[in-house]
Amino acid sequence: MASEAPTSGSTVDYRDLLDREKLVLQSQLTELGFGESDGLSYDPNFADSSQVTAERGEAETLAKELSDALGEVEAAMRRLQDGTYGRCEKCGTSIAQARLEAMPTARLCITCASK
Repeated sequence: MASEAPTSGSTVDYRDLLDREKLVLQSQLTELGFGESDGLSYDPNFADSSQVTAERGEAETLAKELSDALGEVEAAMRRLQDGTYGRCEKCGTSIAQARLEAMPTARLCITCASK
């Protein structure tokens, strides 16, 4: 169970980076009211005005983005566990350490990502 990507340079603890990102995303989802039922929970006594509806739509959109990001973090953690972390899913080359530090969930090398 390595926590280093197969690139050269200084040692970076990618597992720690991913764990911290996961905690941040989970905290943000909790703050939004994202319940364990995988949906946003609202006070049933809240009046359903147009403002509430608009705010609910914004919150649901943000929750979806956060949930998607959390899924990417969890996928990166699985790649770290199975030894494929840091390898481009398209061409198989190593993803640059600087890219992984900036975007620990990167699935593609910069060349393939820019195509």
